[in-house]
Amino acid sequence: MTAQFDMFPNDATEAPSKSPRDVSSKRVAPATPDEESMIAHLASTGRYRILKKLEPRALASTVRPEFPLRGVILDTETTGLNHRKDEIIEIGAIAFTFDEQGAIGDVTGLYGGLQQPSFPIPVEITRLTGISDEMVAGKLIDMPALRRLIDPADLVVAHNAGFDRPFCEAFSPAFSCKAWACSNAEVDWSSRGFEGTKLGYLVGQAGLFHEGHRAVDDCFALLEVLARESSSESVSAFAELYRASQRSRVRIFAENSPFDMKDHLKARGYRWSDGSDGRPKCWWIELDEPCVDEELHFLRSEIYRYPDADPPTSYLTAFDRFKA
Repeated sequence: MTAQFDMFPNDATEAPSKSPRDVSSKRVAPATPDEESMIAHLASTGRYRILKKLEPRALASTVRPEFPLRGVILDTETTGLNHRKDEIIEIGAIAFTFDEQGAIGDVTGLYGGLQQPSFPIPVEITRLTGISDEMVAGKLIDMPALRRLIDPADLVVAHNAGFDRPFCEAFSPAFSCKAWACSNAEVDWSSRGFEGTKLGYLVGQAGLFHEGHRAVDDCFALLEVLARESSSESVSAFAELYRASQRSRVRIFAENSPFDMKDHLKARGYRWSDGSDGRPKCWWIELDEPCVDEELHFLRSEIYRYPDADPPTSYLTAFDRFKA
C-alpha cells in the first residue's frame, strides 16, 4: 500500500478521510483513570520512564489568521546517500502555519507518496525503511499535489537539510528557490537537555515514541519535538530554528593553509572539502556573521601567520544554505 497523498489548499477547509498510512487510524484513545494511576505510580518510584505514543496532529478545519506564515516539514527516504546517483523513493511533507515569533499554529495539509526508482532498492534500505520493490512498483510521486504545499511555504524544514535538500532539488526545481532550515544543525539541542540529535533520540527524550523511518511519520514526530515547550526554555525549538534561519551565515575557506596546521583547524571545527562538490579543496568552517572578524584574525595570526592573508569567504542565507 502506498504512503499517500492528500493535502489541503491554502485555506484548509476539511480533513481528508485518509492520510498517509491512514493517520486517522493511529489516533490513541485517552488514558483511562486506571492507566493514569499506573503511570503516576510507576513515575513516582523513579525507576521507570514512561513513553507515550505520538499522536499525529489533526488537520485544521479552519486556519487561524494570527499565524500568517507557512512552513513545511519534509522528509525523504532514498536508495542511498549520494544525491547524484541515488534516488528518492518516498517523500513526506506536513504543511503548518506559524507566526513571526515562531509559535506554531495549525497543520494545514500533508502529503506522502512513494516512487519506483530506476534500479532495485538495496536490501539494507528496505531493512531500514520497510519500503520494498513491491511497494513502489508503478508508483510516482504526485508533484503537482506536493507543490500545493511547497509553493506557498515561507520555510522548508528538514532534520538533515544537507541531505534532503540536494535530493529534493535533483528531483524537482520546485525546491530550489525556497528558504530551508535544518532542525539538526540550527537548534542547540544540548542546551535543551538532549544528549543527541538523531530524531528517534529526540522523540524518546521528549517522552514519546513513534513509527520511525517512514517519511510522514518522521515529519509528525519532528513537528512535535519542535513545538514542545518546557519550563527551562523561554522559546520552543522551532522558534529558535526560525530565528536561526533568518541570520546570515558565512563560510570561510582556509585555502593554501600549511599542511602542518590541519590538526589545529580540525580542532577548531573546520571540515575538509575535497573539491568534488564545487567548493575549494581545503579546510572550511561556517559561522554566524558577527564571528567572522574574530575567525579571520585567528587564521591570519595562528594559521597563515601573516596579517594580509585573505582567505575566501561566502555569505549564505536560508535560500542558499544546505545546497549540494
